[in-house]
This record gives sequence, structure tokens and C-alpha cells, in this order.
Amino acid sequence: MGTFKVRGGKELKGEITPQGAKNETLQILCAVLLTPEKVTISNIPDIIDVNKLISLLSDLGVKVKKLKSDTYSFQADEVDLDFLKSEDFRKKGAGLRGSIMIVGPLLARFGFGAIPKPGGDKIGRRRLDTHFIGFEKLGAQFDFDSHTNFYEVSAKKLKGCYMLLDEASVTGTANIVMAACMAEGTTQIYNAACEPYLQQLCKMINAMGGNIEGIGSNLLTIHGVDKLAGCKHRILPDMIEIGSFIGLAAMTNSEITIKDVSYENLGVIPSVFRKMGISIVKNGDDIIVPRQNTYEVDTFIDGSILTISDAPWPGFTPDLLSIILVIATQAKGSVLIHQKMFESRLFFVDKLIDMGAQIILCDPHRATVIGLGKQSPLKGIQMTSPDIRAGVSLLIAALSAEGESLIHNIEQIDRGYQNIDQRLIALGADITRI
Repeated sequence: MGTFKVRGGKELKGEITPQGAKNETLQILCAVLLTPEKVTISNIPDIIDVNKLISLLSDLGVKVKKLKSDTYSFQADEVDLDFLKSEDFRKKGAGLRGSIMIVGPLLARFGFGAIPKPGGDKIGRRRLDTHFIGFEKLGAQFDFDSHTNFYEVSAKKLKGCYMLLDEASVTGTANIVMAACMAEGTTQIYNAACEPYLQQLCKMINAMGGNIEGIGSNLLTIHGVDKLAGCKHRILPDMIEIGSFIGLAAMTNSEITIKDVSYENLGVIPSVFRKMGISIVKNGDDIIVPRQNTYEVDTFIDGSILTISDAPWPGFTPDLLSIILVIATQAKGSVLIHQKMFESRLFFVDKLIDMGAQIILCDPHRATVIGLGKQSPLKGIQMTSPDIRAGVSLLIAALSAEGESLIHNIEQIDRGYQNIDQRLIALGADITRI
């Protein structure tokens, strides 16, 4: 188990470029299974979760070539469906949440898909009902073995239909879209997720010869086609990294320029950070976060305490609530953080309380943060990263804290952030990987 040793309290300065978006990459990589032709993908982040999925695709028979450090070609012209029945697949598939999205394209192209119960962050229940209910509505037969936790779906021919999703699941929508894009007839998906990641997947499928309408809305209309061709696709910059760097600059009294952010795809993210009192300057497609000695939380018009909560896009992404919670500890004013989607994501606040933060954990979903206005800096402690987003939040807290911190289980951070220690050291951070 790796550890970061962090000496906090240092002012950072410089430019940093966000990696390719992890969540988009996991969807796009699965989509290469839709065609036997070559697909070239660029701006792929070099992180554990992505590399695990690339390895899984290779084991499945996809020809993988690394063209540059962030660019790969994939050709799924000799897919080995027998691998889905192997013990090796059960082990590898169970170790990665994103592996669930290979089922949709396999079902669309070969009439069969399977996956063991996927792993991922321990942030509460993350049910898969939406995926498999969608497949069933398209005409697939679903089977779940409760003893082995193994899911299978099969269909001779998928048929388009209308469906109203019970939740706007991003991975669920992606999986159903990939299954429906070669189904017979027209599929309409209402209450579809419409995150930029999902928009990118739909645009890629259209570039492959698909026919998807309503991209960017919560009503997708998918006209099934007989086959899809190869294409080239570039991954968007990771909005979660961008938000993390904004929070890092605020917490450490630093001026940081975040390069090439694809600002039009950030949605409400900049405005939520501005509500926290953080100055953000748009400069072309870059964001400059100026040095601020203090930042003050807004209130609502009637003067009541500000509440920041997550919601399906175009609402605020749940992946950044951990960052907002951390920066709130050093803001002037109070804020209520309401994490609606996952019931275990706020449990890392005990580490922040140990560092000196004033936080009341109201219940598994809500925490009230009383900002100290940087009058009482956090103190370095020893802690363990519970998941990707909380891990980076604790790293930001440690970089702002007085003294030395040790963060264990940094493999969780490495799952989602590429060479994060080296990139922050380039800004002046004092981080040692043990």
C-alpha cells in the first residue's frame, strides 16, 4: 500500500493541464467493441482504472496498439466470447466498475454479454438495475447467478422501443445507447443522462455511422443501423481534475493557470466555485485562479445558509462535492453540503475534523461546514484514502495544512489521477511518494 508524505503550507504557482476525462474514457473504450474496424482514441489518461479496462479489452481479443503516450488504436475484429466464461475474466471484470459497459456493445454486436459484479469505489450502493431493465426492454433475456454474482444477457435480435429510465444513470444510459444503436427500429430513451461524457459517446457513435438524435437532452432517439465503422475520437479534459485544481489554488493561497479546460463543457462548475467566493478568470480556453488570502461563501437571497448539492447534469456533479467540502473548511461563512446520490461519500470528514476542521456530519448524506476563514489552518495528520475523490480532497487538505501529513492507500488516488504527485510537485508542492 503506497503513501504520500506531504508537507503543507507552501504556496504553489504555475500552469497545469488536466488529463483526459476518466469517466468518458471508460465509456469510449467499451464502444470500440461495436465495430470490427479500427478505432483511434487520443487524450487517454494513464491511470489504473483505464489501464485495467484496456488490459481487459486485450484479453477479450481486441487488438490494442499504443501510438503515442495518450493515443491508442483498437480493432475488435477477433473478439473471443469464450473469454467471458473464464475465471480470469471473472477476476478482472470484478475489479473495475467501468467493466459493466462492455455488456451493451457485446449484446448489440454478438447477441450476448456477461460481467461479474463490478468493483470500484466503496461509496455506497451503486445498483445496476437500470442497465439490465433497459436491455430487457430491448428484448434481451437477463440472468443473474446470486451464488457467483455473475450477470448474463442474451438476445437473437434487439428491437427498438420507448423506455423511461427510473434514474438518469450515466453508465446505464451509455450501456443502453450502445446496445440500441444497432437494434432493429427506433429506440427512445427518456430521462437519459446528458453529461458531456454521454454526449461524447453519442457523437462518437454517430461518427461511426450511427444515428442518434437529441444529444445533450434527456430524450435520446436512436435509429438502429446494421453496422458501425471505425473512427477517430478525442477525449475531453477531465472536469473533475479541473475542479480539483480550482480548489487546490484556493486552499493554498496560490495562483494557478489551468490550461485547455473546454470551458463550454464545464456547465455550472465555475459558478458553484464562485458561490464559494473563489475568483475564477476565463482566459480563452484557460482558467486562471488568482491568489486569494480569503474567500467568502455566498448566502441565499434571504440570507439563509448556502446549500450545495449534487444532481444529474446539468446539475452539479457528485464527484466534486468532496472538493467543495474541503475548501469550505477554510472559507469565511458556513455551507451545507448535501450528497444525495451516494450514502458513504461523506464519511471521510472524520479525517478533516482531526485536522481541525469545524464540520457537523448531520447524517450519511449531509454535512454542515463552519468555515474558519483561514484564521485557523488545518494541521497535518496521518490518514487513509477511502476512494478516488475523497483521496484527492484529503491531498488538497494536506497541501494547505501546517506540518506533515501521511496519506495511505494512495492507489485509490492513482485510479483516477495521472501522476498527480509529479504534476503538483511541478507547481511547487512538497510531496514524496513512499
